[in-house]
Order: sequence, then structure tokens, then C-alpha cells
Amino acid sequence: MMVQNKFKKIEISVLCIFFSIVFVFIGIMTCQKIFASAEMFSSAKGAVVIETSTKRKLFALNEHKKMPMASTTKIMTAITAIENCQDLDEKFEISPKAVGVPGTSLYLRKGDVYSTRDLLYGLMLISGNDCSVAIAEHVAGSTSEFVTKMNELAKKIGAKNSHFANTHGLDADGHYTTAYDLAVIASYALENDTFREIVGTKNIKIVNGNNECRYLKNKNKLLSTLEGCIGVKTGYTDDAGRCLVSAVEKDGMRLVCVVLNCRPMFEESAELLRLCANEFKLYDLTQLYDYERTIEVVDGRKGETRIGTKGKFVYPLTKNELENLKIVYDYPRCVQAPLSKDSEIGKIEIFLGKNLLFSEKIYTIEDVKTKSILQRMQDFFKNW
Repeated sequence: MMVQNKFKKIEISVLCIFFSIVFVFIGIMTCQKIFASAEMFSSAKGAVVIETSTKRKLFALNEHKKMPMASTTKIMTAITAIENCQDLDEKFEISPKAVGVPGTSLYLRKGDVYSTRDLLYGLMLISGNDCSVAIAEHVAGSTSEFVTKMNELAKKIGAKNSHFANTHGLDADGHYTTAYDLAVIASYALENDTFREIVGTKNIKIVNGNNECRYLKNKNKLLSTLEGCIGVKTGYTDDAGRCLVSAVEKDGMRLVCVVLNCRPMFEESAELLRLCANEFKLYDLTQLYDYERTIEVVDGRKGETRIGTKGKFVYPLTKNELENLKIVYDYPRCVQAPLSKDSEIGKIEIFLGKNLLFSEKIYTIEDVKTKSILQRMQDFFKNW
């Protein structure tokens, strides 16, 4: 009996060690390996996390599938208004067309007086559909003309699989985007100081022309629950489901997450952003190689000259990816004098697996002059 118990204890110990190894292995897997089965990780119908300066996709699930996006539409509405409005603080009267717009509302009334800036807060914090119409009419003269501007901007910034049919995001034919396009749009908008200030505001009081105060609270609860969160926008319609665009900043890196048709949108977005922010870091790849080198010079006043690159390239990588980069130098063993400063003589390339991440030209850093007459005479007699 004691022998059997002893064997059971050994079996249990072996099993414990086995599972401990398994869990440790899982814990040290990179973000990419964790996300290898994206459908298992996210319940969204479309999702993506990108690093905004490079647009690298750190996580992706049906990221190019065209889908309705509900009120996340208002990211494009807001940035279009900001870029096309001459004075955001100029007050104007609300027209009848902006009154009684279906869906979420600031409950604007005909004759109310607001500034575009105030209405942008109403648009982005509480998702006022009526605010979107009022803004469009003031900025472009009509909602149709404003929507044209939205589509022009989408095309300009590379959101090529998106089309807007309205300013608020209510379900409509021809109104769609993709998770990736929406991340590109949000990344672009977040470069604007005014936009960033508005979407990062948790609470604000706005006052209309009749000195009536409205207190607005941002519907994006990640601003209060997720460290480093800077916005951006929630959304919901029957067709689109629950949608969320969110962004964080950590260690000099800005990440944008989009989840479309995702019931637990806050929870999944927060987890995706945390994982990506922890696993990926921004690295200056130009620090990984010799920024300056020397090369032999034929018939030059000096026997060698300095060469190097000019550009700087930062890219988000996991620690494992960083350790597996391949750096390829491509330049001749020597150069023939004369050469002027900034002459192109080769290139450097950095690969991650078979993917080329970075290519930069190599230049001469100084003028390469030919030998003087005296030097040539000395060489002649030396070799005679």
C-alpha cells in the first residue's frame, strides 16, 4: 500500500512538473504566437491593433473585411470638421435639419446657439447624432457636401476600403469600413492636437448661447480603466453590433485598437492593448548597425574615407524578433577618387525572416579628393 502511494506521489510530482513547464512555455510565448489563432482570442467579427507611426499590424482578425461601423464613423466626422472649419469657436444657430435626428442625441433645439468646438464634444463624448448634422451643415453647407469631404479625406489618407454615406454612422447602404481602415483613420486623427484633446476628455461642461449648461460624460470607459488610454470612440447599431476604437500610449509607442461587432468590446480591447503594449517595443533600427564605417579609397589623398547612412528608422518588435533580425550590407570594397560628399555608394537592408523591414542608402560622409601632384610623384619614385 505504501509502495502504491509512493508511486502515486511520484506520478503527481511528474505531472506537476510537466504542467509547470507547459505554463511557463505558454507564458513566454510572443504576442504573435499567442495570436496565431486570432479567432480563438477575440470574439470580434473584425479587429486589429496597429502601431501608428509604422502602421504595423500587431494583431489582426478579418482586418480587411468591409463592415458597418456605427458611431465610430464620427472619428472621420470630427477630423473632417476640424480640418475644414475656419473658426471652431464661432457660434452659430442650429437649423431644423439637426433637430430630432434618430439615435443618441444632445437634444439640440431649433435656434440653439453653439460653437463647432462645443458640438464636437457632444459628438465624440456622448455620440450626438444631431451634433454631426449641425456640424456638417455649418462647415460644408449641407450634410451631402460634408460627406463628400469625408470620403475625399478617407481616400487621401489611405482608407481605400471605406465609404461614408452619412455623418453619424446609422446603418445605411454604402456605409462601411474595415478594422484596418478605421485604425488608419484614427491614427491620422490622433495626430491633430484638437482632436486628441477632445477624445481624451472624460467630462466637460458646455454652455449654449442662452447660457444653458450641459454636462457631458465620455462613454469610453477605457479612459478611466486602462492606463495610458487617450480615446477614441464607441459605437453601436443593430447591424454593426458593438464597436470600439481605442488607443494607448506607452514608452513612446502609440497603439490603436479596433474591434467591430464585438459584444465585450471594452474588455477585449483592453486586453489586446495590454498584451501588445507589453510584448512590443519601438526600436531605432539604425542603432543596431554601424552608423559610420570606413572604406578604402583608390587614388585618393587619404587611403580611406568615412561612409554612413542618413535616415532613422523605428519599428515595433518583440524581443524575440529583435534578436532574429538579419542585417545585410551591400557596398564595394573600395571607391575610386574623386567623389563628392553624399555620393551614393551602396545600401543597407534589415530583414525579419524573409520580410524586408528597412532599406537605406549608404553615402560618403566627406569629399574624397584625388591625390595631389606631389603625392603622385612620391608614388612614382616609390614604385620605380
